[in-house]
Amino acid sequence: MRRHTMQSYMRAAQAGEELQDENGESRPDQEGLNPDGEEALAAEDAEAAAEQSQVEARIKAEVEELRLRSAAEMDNFKKRLNREHQEQMRYAAEKVLSDLLPTLDNLDLALQYGSKHEACKDMLQGVAMTRKLLLEAVTKHGLTPLGEEGEEFSPEVHEAVGFEARPDLAPGVVARVLQRGYKLGDRLLRPAKVMINQ
Repeated sequence: MRRHTMQSYMRAAQAGEELQDENGESRPDQEGLNPDGEEALAAEDAEAAAEQSQVEARIKAEVEELRLRSAAEMDNFKKRLNREHQEQMRYAAEKVLSDLLPTLDNLDLALQYGSKHEACKDMLQGVAMTRKLLLEAVTKHGLTPLGEEGEEFSPEVHEAVGFEARPDLAPGVVARVLQRGYKLGDRLLRPAKVMINQ
């Protein structure tokens, strides 16, 4: 209100009119106008402009920070989707390969027990070739067998089902593989069931 009144006084003074104060009373032309009042008015305008520019700068900084944060979140979202897609593609065959494990187990058993009979010798060659072809096919998809006699026992890939004494092997190693384990990439599908040498 004060600023508006000061501006009215200044315009009236320039036009040579008689000035009126807030109560409507007349004031002499130059008496009510004060050079300090003009400076105060200019100072207030400068202060208001400075305050407004600070507010604008703060709003711009907040908007820029929000834009950068949104861009970073979007980038992280894209990376996560890409990672999940790669993971899904890598392990897409897990269910099918898991279903093939009993077939490989039966072929292993046929080779193990059929080798004791001389009459099965020719048939065992066919079984061995079938097992080899099947194992090559699943290996192309990342499946690798686990568990060999004489290897160091590891609870990460072996499941101990008992102990066995074999003097030809060091203590604590796999003495016999009862059921082969399998791994798909870095993921363990099934641990190998083994006997540990005492």
